[in-house]
Amino acid sequence: MSDDKVTLTSSDDKEFKVDIKIARMSETVKNLIDDTGKDLPIPLPNVNGKILAKVIKYCQHHAEHPTPAREESKEEKRTDDIIPWDQEFCKVDQATLFELILAANYLDIKPLLDLTCKTVANMIKGKTPEKIRKLFNIKNDFTPEEEEQVRKENEWCEER
Repeated sequence: MSDDKVTLTSSDDKEFKVDIKIARMSETVKNLIDDTGKDLPIPLPNVNGKILAKVIKYCQHHAEHPTPAREESKEEKRTDDIIPWDQEFCKVDQATLFELILAANYLDIKPLLDLTCKTVANMIKGKTPEKIRKLFNIKNDFTPEEEEQVRKENEWCEER
């Protein structure tokens, strides 16, 4: 079974021959394999070659080095429990990080989606709205009055 390969085709027509076990880590690809088989290339029109290569690298690493399952509380999601390999994997420019989020979502790879979203959460943790806007190049379209109204409505969640 481990010799079985499937070809994944990115939006820019790059082809990747991948072990079926690795490809099936994506629920989207798993469903496509189940529906159409593994003999024809599987088109992934929402993921370019550069990002697909990174996603495959992530899946290969985690297939070879499975992360021990943790009991996760439904009330609290942690952002400080990222293993060193994953931290290094996410040390990319913002555009790549956001493309990885979109790819993980499209390909339905929950651990990768969780990892990339935790990385973004850690980037904004403890920052003021102004610093977050600057970090992500977000234009402030609130008038000073609207901003003050939002602050008043949400002062309950401010850290004191």
